[in-house]
Amino acid sequence: MSQRLQGKVAAITGAASGFGCAAAKRFVAEGAKVVLGDIQEDAGQALAAELGSDAVFVSCNVTVEEDIINLVDTAVSHFGQLDIMYNNAGIVGSAGPIATTPADEWKFTIDVLINGVFYGCKHAARVMSANGTGSIINMASTAGLMGGLGPHAYAASKHAVIGLTKNTAAELCKVGIRVNAIAPAGMATAMVAGLSGDPAAIEATKQRLAKTSPLKDRAGVAEDVANAALWLASDESGYTTGHTLTTDAGMTTGSSLNPSPFEEYVPIIREAGKRGLTNPG
Repeated sequence: MSQRLQGKVAAITGAASGFGCAAAKRFVAEGAKVVLGDIQEDAGQALAAELGSDAVFVSCNVTVEEDIINLVDTAVSHFGQLDIMYNNAGIVGSAGPIATTPADEWKFTIDVLINGVFYGCKHAARVMSANGTGSIINMASTAGLMGGLGPHAYAASKHAVIGLTKNTAAELCKVGIRVNAIAPAGMATAMVAGLSGDPAAIEATKQRLAKTSPLKDRAGVAEDVANAALWLASDESGYTTGHTLTTDAGMTTGSSLNPSPFEEYVPIIREAGKRGLTNPG
């Protein structure tokens, strides 16, 4: 590895599985120290043990502000600083028709997906501002860029995350802190696999997604998002802030397996249906 994060300290929410776990492993491989936050205590402790002295696990429920405070402060007390805050924790949340969505499920989804990111941004900014540098990375989604790609509460939350990312980037640039977001499509992770009933069926999910991916035979995996997070965390993205980086095989730009209506050459199409650069005499 090239040690692109040498000397940096990162805090990651939702670090015990999925994107967070992949990012934690990649960050450590690139020289970072990491504080792993999650409510999945057994998995989080196991990951910390696997990563060794470069990692420490902290029980963290992102809906509880005090837990985020503890996560951020642990980075400072245990490793001496905080350079990277990856607000990754998430759930699918409330699903179903808008007319029958239970209010308590809606509120809980919002609490995890929006308030958790808000707390992470708030307390990372508190620590990073004193140092005049830092990178905050928020987990968005293609469902935050388009309609029809996720349940209502999830889509609303991810749109809000992108808005919060832009607004905090506009504020915190003045103190040297960059704020960006990542917007993945459906990826081969436990969360997506769980939608079909088995969170462990990641390989089967990967094969299924590969059949519909705009990139021929290529499904998205957790490591794709970890790579995006690595770039945003590193100094290589030092002039990038307020940006939402997609990892979606071009889906949000219209890429698909379906043939384009203009894949075959036709003479230039002009006014009133005329074709060709010259008119017949």
